[in-house]
Parts: sequence; C-alpha cells; structure tokens
Amino acid sequence: MDQLVAQLPSMVNELIGEFVSHPVAGDLSTFGISQYTFWMFVCIAILCVLLFAFVKAQSKSLVPHGFFVNGVEFVVEYFRDNVLGDTVGKTWKQHFPFLATVFFFVLINDIMGLIPGAKPGTGSIAVTAAVATCSFVYFIYVGVKNRGAWGYIKSLAPKGVPFPVNLVAWVIEVFSTILRLITLAVRLFCNMFAGHVVMGTFAIMASLFFTQLAAGVNAATLTQAGMSVAWELIMIVIYAVEMLVAVVQAYVFALLSSVYVQLAEQEE
Repeated sequence: MDQLVAQLPSMVNELIGEFVSHPVAGDLSTFGISQYTFWMFVCIAILCVLLFAFVKAQSKSLVPHGFFVNGVEFVVEYFRDNVLGDTVGKTWKQHFPFLATVFFFVLINDIMGLIPGAKPGTGSIAVTAAVATCSFVYFIYVGVKNRGAWGYIKSLAPKGVPFPVNLVAWVIEVFSTILRLITLAVRLFCNMFAGHVVMGTFAIMASLFFTQLAAGVNAATLTQAGMSVAWELIMIVIYAVEMLVAVVQAYVFALLSSVYVQLAEQEE
C-alpha cells in the first residue's frame, strides 16, 4: 500500500505534464499546431457538420421531426429566450449570431475534453483568451457603435458625480472593463483544467490498485481491488459532474458576454 501511495505524486506530475501544449505539427516557438489547437479544429469541423446536418434535416418539414432536430431546436430556443431574451432584450436578434457561435464553440470544446484521449480547445489558456478577446472586442464595438468612441469612453464615468470622484470612478470602471477579458479567459480555462486533472488523478489511483491485483491474487490485492472499484465509482460521479460543468461553463461564458453587450447598449 505504501509503495502505491509513493508512486502517486510522480504519476500525477506526469499527468499534469500531459496538459502542457506539445506540437503535433511545426514548432510552437515559431509556427505550429499544438494538441489543443488540433482538437479545436476538430471541434469546429464537427460543429459545422452538425450545423449543416441540422439545416438539411430541418428544411425537409415545417414541423420538426426526430430527436436530433428537436434537440438542437430546444437548445437554440432556450439560449435565445433565457440568455439573450432575459439579458440583451429587444436587440437580441442583432447579437444572436455572434453569441450563439460563442456558446456552441465553447460547449463542443468542453464536451470534446470528456472523450478519453482528446484535448479540449478550452483546456488551453491561449484558446480561452482568444475567445474572451473576441467577446471583449465585440461588446466594446457595440458600445462604440451606439455612442461613438468618445461617447463610450465618457459613459464609463457615472453621471451626476462631482469631480474628482467621477475621474476615480472612471479609472475603476476602465480597469473593471479590462478585467472582464481576463476573468472570462481564466475562469473557463481553470474549470476545464482542474476538472480533467481531478478525473485523471482518480483514474491513476484506480489503475494502481488494479495493477497490483494483476500481479497476483491474495487477500491484500483483493482489498486493493475493492478500493479500485470505489475509486472508479467516484470517478464516474466526477465524470457526470464534469459533463454538467462543461454545459454550465459554456452557458456562463455566453451569459456574461450577453451581460457585457447589454451594459454597452444601455443608456445609463
């Protein structure tokens, strides 16, 4: 038992090392594709295929038929009504293409990470930072479009507040606006990274005890095998939780992006 526990730190370190970006083509120091970028492109391809398949299936009848079409329509309508409708409001149609794209992109990458051997694009801070930058640029663009560049800059300071308090409030609001970019990227990355490390650690612990059982059957190894089963059951529960987390993180990312768009559009 002590030997098994002693092996755990090195195996966990090896597990964490697998989450470091490695080139699958080219050189990352100049131009290359990491395992995260590769799986991100796979997710984009799958998303495009699903989209075209949905449009083709939907066009066959005015009334939706089948689990696939009804399922996609349910998700789209839920996103439209409970994310855009409740946050953005009347102008939701203008922002639906971008925000829906962000939601489904994050969602399919999160789900891809639950497949053994696959690496989610959202498991890399570079990818989450890129998506967060797109959302950041988009809501800044919405604010500038509605008020003009100078008008948007001035809108960050509260009205009716005397100088120099309004200047201090403006600086704080500018910092808060920039911080949105960082929090969007870091929140998504940390949740995906931590969840996969936890699942991998439980898988390692289960495999260690089963390895001892394969070496020989006796009272000690049978006890260890029973512990492996317990670890496996816990891992299944964690896996189910991670599936929920994958959906929730995509929802939260899109919801926050919608809130930032609504803040950029509001008059006060």
